[in-house]
Amino acid sequence: MKNKRFQNVPAGAENPLNAAVSARDRSTLSMVEQAVKHKQTLLAFQPVVIANDQRRVGFYEGLIRVMDDTGRIIPAKDFMPVVERAELGREIDVVALNMGLRTLHEHPDIRLSINMSARSIGYQSWMQTMNRWLKKDASVGERLILEITEGSAMDQPELVVDFMDRLSSRGICFALDDFGAGYTALRYFKDFFFDVLKIDMEFCHGIAGDPDTQALTAAIIQIGHHFDMLVVAEGVERAEDVEMLTQLGADCLQGFYFQAPQVRPNWLMDKQPAAKRAGQQA
Repeated sequence: MKNKRFQNVPAGAENPLNAAVSARDRSTLSMVEQAVKHKQTLLAFQPVVIANDQRRVGFYEGLIRVMDDTGRIIPAKDFMPVVERAELGREIDVVALNMGLRTLHEHPDIRLSINMSARSIGYQSWMQTMNRWLKKDASVGERLILEITEGSAMDQPELVVDFMDRLSSRGICFALDDFGAGYTALRYFKDFFFDVLKIDMEFCHGIAGDPDTQALTAAIIQIGHHFDMLVVAEGVERAEDVEMLTQLGADCLQGFYFQAPQVRPNWLMDKQPAAKRAGQQA
């Protein structure tokens, strides 16, 4: 039965539900815009562990966060779907890249992945940020992994391939994020040169009790290994899923089972940044 409140909306009038969604989106855009303007942004770090030795961290993912006017930390999933297609999405990518490269510069013993949209390819400020840090410290490129979602990569696959070719020559690695979410045309897959394949969490959550998902995930892992990619299983939350994904051949595991994203992980707090140590020694 249709909702009676929407049956008698005058012609040309905005549907109340659409109006509510539009107002919410405008509020989100405003909140993120203010956070960027006032530098109320930060990264939350989540470890990606080695499947066969879960005490070892292969790398960390730096996840963008913003703070609203009450000081609450807002995760990317709550604002990126709204801002991604706007120029504000490009600005967020620049902010995340800058913070990520600064972290790599100050902590030379870690590797870090940072998310970006394919829409930021060609965005001048993003590339200027990358070039500035590489000029300052070339080693950051060798420890940086850029994560591009499957859906974003398929928006302009030829552009992504060219972009990856140019930056990989500077030591930067690339990860195909959220693989299996439903966008990839396999005819393009062999043209990409991703170093890391991250399996979408929908495949990993509860996989131990789902033989069909096990078969699909095993096939994804096999494809990844065929193309010499490190395969990461995302969104792992249960011990039985850890065991199953390891048996299926996943190289690395990431999820709340190991650690939630943290804005102040131990390695960030316990170690004095290299730049500050150098300043004290000078």
